[in-house]
Formats: sequence, structure tokens, C-alpha cells
Amino acid sequence: MQIDDVDQRIIASLVADARASYADIGARVSLSAPAVKRRVDRLRSAGVIRGFTAVIDPAAVGWTTEAFVELFCAGRTTPAQIAVAVRRLPEVVGAYTVSGEADALVHLRAADIAHLEDALERLRAQPFVTSTRSTIVLSRLVDSPTVVAAPS
Repeated sequence: MQIDDVDQRIIASLVADARASYADIGARVSLSAPAVKRRVDRLRSAGVIRGFTAVIDPAAVGWTTEAFVELFCAGRTTPAQIAVAVRRLPEVVGAYTVSGEADALVHLRAADIAHLEDALERLRAQPFVTSTRSTIVLSRLVDSPTVVAAPS
């Protein structure tokens, strides 16, 4: 699917505020509200826009402790096996296969160190996990939503 500059700006507007009206977005990108709706519908149908969600401040709900955990897995553990296991943990913010020594990197968020330790223990209890290495987040330096760069 071809994404032009107007699509890029519509996407950027939705990332900034998914509740913006088509009229508001149209004013920003010089299109009518129906034209914006048609483009958003096309982007959704093509899978470019997968959904709309609320972005919650973790501190507002009391989950201020974060860690990145390197997972080291046994034998031929597949990414699908890792994904199934980590999706069961509500503390998992994201999980990724990575290059290097570790097999995967898991981003955890918890209320405090005790909660984080509990989540780590549940992660380590997975039958394929042989070891982990954790890094606690001290502060967030950049925390931005995904925005597709404009083509050059």
C-alpha cells in the first residue's frame, strides 16, 4: 500500500490524539472530514492502523517500577513459545526477540520491587527459561508513540 504525505500527517495526528475528530484532522491536513474518514478507513483496512487505544500514565495507576529482562532459553525454544508465555503476565509491556547472547528481551512494569520480583519469578518459572538478566529502569529519557517517518 502506498502511504503518501497526507496519510503520514493523518497518522501523526491520530498518534498525537486518537480522539481527534475527522474535521479537526481535516483542518490540519487540508481535507474535508469525509475525505479523512475515507483515508482512515483505507489505512485500517490495509492494516496500517491496527486500532485505537488509551495511553495510560503508569505512575497514575501506581505501576512505576520497570525492568528490561534478558531471557536465555533452552534448546530450540521458538519465538511463538516465548510470546505465549509472556502474554500471560500482566506486567509485560513488550517482548522482543533480539540478536546477541539473549534469546529475548522482555519489558516489565510493576507497582514496586516486590511486585517486580514476583513477576520475574513467574517469568523464570517458564519451562524453557534457563536464566535471566535484569536491568531496572531509573528514569525514562524518551517515551514517544510510534510515528511513521515521512518518505524522503
